[in-house]
Amino acid sequence: MLMSRKLETLARIGLFRSLHAAQIDLLDTQCTWRRVERNQWIINYQDASTDVFFVTSGTVRVKIQSVSGREVLLREINAGEFFGELAGIDNRSRSAGIMSVTDVVVARMPASVFRATVLAHPDVCNQLLALLVGQIRTLANRVNEFTTLDARHRIYAELLRLSKPEPVAPGQAVITPPPTHVEIAWRISSRREAVAREIKSLERAGLVVRRRGSLLLTDIAKLQHLIDQATEVA
Repeated sequence: MLMSRKLETLARIGLFRSLHAAQIDLLDTQCTWRRVERNQWIINYQDASTDVFFVTSGTVRVKIQSVSGREVLLREINAGEFFGELAGIDNRSRSAGIMSVTDVVVARMPASVFRATVLAHPDVCNQLLALLVGQIRTLANRVNEFTTLDARHRIYAELLRLSKPEPVAPGQAVITPPPTHVEIAWRISSRREAVAREIKSLERAGLVVRRRGSLLLTDIAKLQHLIDQATEVA
């Protein structure tokens, strides 16, 4: 369903924080705005399109599918963020599929407009470079974990990656909203049963506490120590 451009604006997107209102307005007119219902594919893996998408409302997931058919969840993209930039840069097929988690509103920008904007505005370019470097580092860490850690310790690593420090309790961290066991299994290429078993074990050890709408990691240093020990053994 097409939407009126008056309802949404790229001013919501952090990548364009340095642009003036008139520049944002011009970019708004060069995008197609669309609402996508939850649990719908926005981009399929290996799709040949090269447009870049900006999320102004809702959350989407980046997924890839293995040869065996198992889905692997790479990351989530929230309002204010974007996806499709790789194809927008190199004009090659999509490296992953994108599915809506909630109802979302996205702006679809032609690759030519995206590249011209990046080249014309140093702050936009610097932000994009920092994002791409961050993604490379994350993927490198995941590859390292998959080759050196068993499922148990990959679960620990993913919990730490998903968490944010608890401001009122140094040494602790919180995950909100808490991911399901299936979602964690997707992220680390494991099975739901293995995740459920390890989360329960962490609860018994007092390292994970379930709270309303969140998971509390009570000792992030201990979890990191367990991961480091497993890495040394490997």
